[in-house]
Amino acid sequence: MNKAGFSGKPQNSSNDLGDDIPVAVRDTPVAAPKMWLQPRIVLIAGVAGFVLLALISGFLFFVTAPKKTADSQPLPATSAPATPAAPNNSSDNVLGHLPYPEAPESELVTIFANRGIRMRKAAAQKFQEMVAAARSAGVILVPISGFRSVKDQVQLFFAEGAQRNQTPAVRAALSAPPGYSEHHTGYAVDIGDGAVPATNLQTNFDNTKAYRWLQANAARFSFEMSFPKDNVQGVSYEPWHWRFVGDRDSLEMFYKARNLKPAKIPQ
Repeated sequence: MNKAGFSGKPQNSSNDLGDDIPVAVRDTPVAAPKMWLQPRIVLIAGVAGFVLLALISGFLFFVTAPKKTADSQPLPATSAPATPAAPNNSSDNVLGHLPYPEAPESELVTIFANRGIRMRKAAAQKFQEMVAAARSAGVILVPISGFRSVKDQVQLFFAEGAQRNQTPAVRAALSAPPGYSEHHTGYAVDIGDGAVPATNLQTNFDNTKAYRWLQANAARFSFEMSFPKDNVQGVSYEPWHWRFVGDRDSLEMFYKARNLKPAKIPQ
């Protein structure tokens, strides 16, 4: 036998040098990349999921949230209501009387030339129609006082009150303070009976033919008595004092008086 050719090692050993590397060492380069990639993949996936969730949530909020439009903005306050608000008893009235503006000169016309008595155009027209209707029934309606300025009312209220030794509170039961008279508006008129002038501006005017005619017919011409007995303003009974309520302006001026509580006037 030829023992010299037998070395005890496998043949082709020079071509299999890689087999001499231990298994544990040879496998390490392959396993290491896998262990490093897994945490990063999980982290990236988590971040991507969070971003996606945030985007979806934002989109849903944008779609469902109410949108502000011009129609949703608060509207500014509108002008005059259909029904006038009730006045505040502590600030809007003085001794039962309400504040009234002076009628502009351009709105005033003469209804009784000899005395220079004037009223607003709309009221003057209806008053003259009422006078004509009364005359056809044998009744003489005479205007005693129409429009009065605030200056005129100063004289009437304070000078007359001083002459009669009346306090303002007592005087207010008989005449309105300046700025608080219906005569300022140009819609009010004091009426007498031409057949019985002695009853002018007296409570017994309610015994005249003129008064009875007014009670039955004045409403047809849009006039009403301002201060009937036991009126809510606490003003003394004035059967001669009538006011025009035939347009919106006059209604807004006068009808708020209906919401007043009776005023207590010292005796």
